[in-house]
Amino acid sequence: MRLILIGFGVVGQGFAEILRDKADELAQRYSFKATIVGVATRSRGALYHPAGLKIDTLLKAIAQGHLNHYPNTTGLKRDVDIAAILEQADADAVLECAYSNFDDAQPALEYCRTALRSGKHLVLANKGPIALAYHELQTLAREQGRQLRFEATVMAGTPALQLAREGIAGSHINAARGILNGTTNYILTQMERGMAYEEALAQAQALGYAEADPTADVGGWDAAGKVLILGAALFNQQWKMADLQVEGIEHITRKDIEVAHEKGERWKLLAEATPEGGKVRPVRIPQYDPLATVQGATNAITYTSDLLGHVTLVGPGAGRKETGAALLDDLLAIQRYGE
Repeated sequence: MRLILIGFGVVGQGFAEILRDKADELAQRYSFKATIVGVATRSRGALYHPAGLKIDTLLKAIAQGHLNHYPNTTGLKRDVDIAAILEQADADAVLECAYSNFDDAQPALEYCRTALRSGKHLVLANKGPIALAYHELQTLAREQGRQLRFEATVMAGTPALQLAREGIAGSHINAARGILNGTTNYILTQMERGMAYEEALAQAQALGYAEADPTADVGGWDAAGKVLILGAALFNQQWKMADLQVEGIEHITRKDIEVAHEKGERWKLLAEATPEGGKVRPVRIPQYDPLATVQGATNAITYTSDLLGHVTLVGPGAGRKETGAALLDDLLAIQRYGE
């Protein structure tokens, strides 16, 4: 399988490392062999080589700050136009791993359109295009006879979408409810252990769980983007952010945490989706609820269905290798199900 990566930050590099480290195992277990023929970034260069790029050399180049550090080889093209690469390159699949933009999903959305129109499968870790244009991309994929996959967009490598769409496909899902942002769950966990909100946030930033501007996480917007994806993937809805009720955890105090604890409850920032709509809000839930037991930066989701009742899945929702694992899983599914 010949691959083009758009974005080569933490997720793209983690995926490349997995391909390198598990090459023999993937070939033996799944007859799967992948070659990265193109890598395109917005500010750190773009490379294309029809015979394939060497993963170790790619990783060394980006570690030095720019793909221009990749050495010259016959046939290598540098600083290629991303749209041109997508249209003209001999590749089977495009992996969109760039930063998620929930305003208009650009420029990633246009890259996704171009990839599908040029006859390539599309795999996303980037949440924006799926959150804002799921139906358009799914229609385009069907028209082109290609697959659109986006497992990494909800709970990284924890197969939340695969469970809902394939694992319990015979059940009718009525609702999805979960902890879909590790940063806020980490902060609330540390507040239970005695920290003030500001101290817990600072620690989350120091550990790399939260950005310098944590608004997307603590304000509930990252989780809201995942609600848009769940609404589209599970309930065929194409909501906008303005359609959701979104509330963050900034106002939660140590006193709130203590009062909940006295009543046998815990505060969690829950993302919820049903066919009727979606919301993100801090909620006090009983300590016997499976979601209440989820601590630290871990994610979890509970599906409610007609045949199985409540099914809860717990696992990592972010991380270099964790998200890269979801990209790999989607590629294996593309190979498994064919064109």
